[in-house]
Amino acid sequence: MSDHEYTPKSKFGKWFNDRLPLLSLSAHLREYPTPKNLNYWWTFGGILTFCLVAQIVTGIVLAMHYVANSDLAFASVEHIMRDVNYGWLIRYFHANGSSMFFLAVYIHIFRALYYGSYKSPREVIWIIGMIIYFLMMMTAFTGYVLPWGQMSFWAATVITNLFSAMPFIGESVTNWLWGGFAVANPTLTRFYALHYLLPFLIFGLVILHIWALHVPGNNNPIGIELKKPSKDTVPFHPYIVIKDLFALLIFLIVFAFFVFYSPNLLGHPDNYIEANPMVTPSHIVPEWYLLPFYAILRSVPDKLFGVIAMFASVFVLVILPWLDTSKVKSAIFRPLYKQFYWFLLADVIILGYVGAMPAEGLYLLVARVATAYYFVHFLIVLPVLGYKEKTLDVPLSLTDPVLGGSTNEALTKGQKK
Repeated sequence: MSDHEYTPKSKFGKWFNDRLPLLSLSAHLREYPTPKNLNYWWTFGGILTFCLVAQIVTGIVLAMHYVANSDLAFASVEHIMRDVNYGWLIRYFHANGSSMFFLAVYIHIFRALYYGSYKSPREVIWIIGMIIYFLMMMTAFTGYVLPWGQMSFWAATVITNLFSAMPFIGESVTNWLWGGFAVANPTLTRFYALHYLLPFLIFGLVILHIWALHVPGNNNPIGIELKKPSKDTVPFHPYIVIKDLFALLIFLIVFAFFVFYSPNLLGHPDNYIEANPMVTPSHIVPEWYLLPFYAILRSVPDKLFGVIAMFASVFVLVILPWLDTSKVKSAIFRPLYKQFYWFLLADVIILGYVGAMPAEGLYLLVARVATAYYFVHFLIVLPVLGYKEKTLDVPLSLTDPVLGGSTNEALTKGQKK
C-alpha cells in the first residue's frame, strides 16, 4: 500500500489524519522505496540526526545552569561539572558530541564526494547540506567560546578580528560582534544567544534536507537513477531502519569511549585555565574539525585574502555540482577520479595537521601547497576530468552487475573518447 492510499483504521486516527496528515507521513517513511544496495556509509545520515537531537537536548539542560557572564561563566561550568547531578556526564556528552557530530558529517560529505551524490537531480539537497555544514561551524565556534577559558577567549579574539579585514564595514562588524572595542562580557552574551539559536535553525534545515531527498530519492553506490518502487528497491522499514540502528549502536560505542575514558582527548588543556586578557597562550588553535580551514586562513600572507580563501574553501563545495562535469556519478566507474579523490582526502588531512602546528617554516610551506591543491582539485581537476576521463561501463540496474546485464550507454557515451 502506498502512502497516497494509506487510511487509518480507527475513527480517531481518520479524524486526526484528515486534519494533520502525520500518520500518512509516517506510512510514507516506512514504505519509502530505498535502493537495496546501500552500504554502511549511507547510515551516517541517521547518525547525524541523532547527534543533532542529542546536542540540542544536552545543550538545553546545560543552558539551565550556565551563566553567560564573563565573571561567572568559567565558574558556572565548574559548577555544572561538580555540583549538578550528572552534570559532568551531560557536559562531556555535549562537548564530545560536537566532535562526533563533525566526524559523522565529514564521513557523510566524503561519501557524497565518492559516489557523486551532489550531482543532478540532487543539487538542492547538496546545497542545503552545505548550508547546514556552515551553520554547524558557526555553532561550534560560538560554543567553543562559552566555557570562557584561555583558548575560548583567545580563539574568539583571533577569529572575530578577521572581520576587521573587510573593506569599509570590517571595523563596524567587528565592534558589533564584540559589543564594544574588545572581546568582553557583551561578546560572550552575543555568542551564547547565537549558540542557543543556531541548532534550531539547523534542525529546520535538516527537515528541508530530508524533504528534498525524498523528491528524487536516495543515490546509491552504482550511481544510477532507479524507478520507485522497483526490483532494485526495498521499503525503508524494516530493512534500512535496522541497518541504521546497528550502525548507530557501533557509533555510540565509539562515542561512549571518549565520554567515559578520554573526555578531554579532543579538547585543549588551556581551556581549563580561566580567560585572562593579559596572558596570551603560546599557540592558539581551534577545535580539530576547524583546523583545515584555519590552515588555509594562515597560509595566505595577506589578512583579507586569507579570509577570502577560507570562505572560498566552503563556497567551492556549494558550487561543486556545476564544477564536476562528468555524467557518471560513482567513482566506482571513474578510475582517474578515484585516484584524485584519495589525493583530496589526504590533502584535507594534511591541512588539518598543519593547522594545529605553528605557522612557520616547513609547516607553512606544506600548508600553502595543500591549500593550492585544494582549490586546484575543485576548480581545474574536476572540470577537466569530466571531458577527458575514460570511464567504465555503467550498468542499467542494480541487478545487472550480478546477472551480467547490458550497460547504460547514455551515460558512458562520449566519456571514452
